[in-house]
Amino acid sequence: MFSSRRRVLIAVLGATVALGAATVAVVQLTGDSPDEAPPPVRVVQPGAPGQPGRTLSPADRSQLPAPPAHTDADTRFMQHMIGHHTQALEMTALVADRAQSADVSLLARRIETSQGEEITQMQRWLTERGEEVPGPHTHHAGQDAEMPGMLTPEQFRQLERARDGEFDRLFLNLMIRHHEGALTMVRQLYATGGGLEPAADKFAREVEADQSIEVRSMRELQTRLAG
Repeated sequence: MFSSRRRVLIAVLGATVALGAATVAVVQLTGDSPDEAPPPVRVVQPGAPGQPGRTLSPADRSQLPAPPAHTDADTRFMQHMIGHHTQALEMTALVADRAQSADVSLLARRIETSQGEEITQMQRWLTERGEEVPGPHTHHAGQDAEMPGMLTPEQFRQLERARDGEFDRLFLNLMIRHHEGALTMVRQLYATGGGLEPAADKFAREVEADQSIEVRSMRELQTRLAG
């Protein structure tokens, strides 16, 4: 337990700062009294394995690069991915009264949970940076060309009309294509100079990892349903 006379607050910088190959941590000791002047902030560079860390001097700290700011490519990625995720949720909303396979229903619930949470994260990211947050149906306004993998209106109507085994097969085919489109959007983000801001990079990599895993799961499910 820390002494009641002093508390230790340790905040790890939002981005990993390259100084050698180490992560830099900010450590500040504060007193209990709000009137007590806090001691100077200490910035510690961890040492190599088995070696002690090193407290950086003010001169060392002045050389640390600021985390990169977000770019227009980051903003477009977030705005378009909101529309992309929104259509995925419209697809999963069809599952409850159309799917035959319990595995397809379980997959749809997982997609609803993960992509619903990611939409909230993207909206927060845009709001915090003063960028426009697209409306819930922006993807119906002709932006599909900038969002690979999106269903056309006719494909969506075809999915609405399908039932039972036919629905399961079509849902998996279209959702795999939809996920692969999201993976293309991640690659486009980095190809156009985005993903340098730590938060944008972290989110894009999580989308890439999650949707890659789901594509593999859906392909396995396709194989089982075809057997």
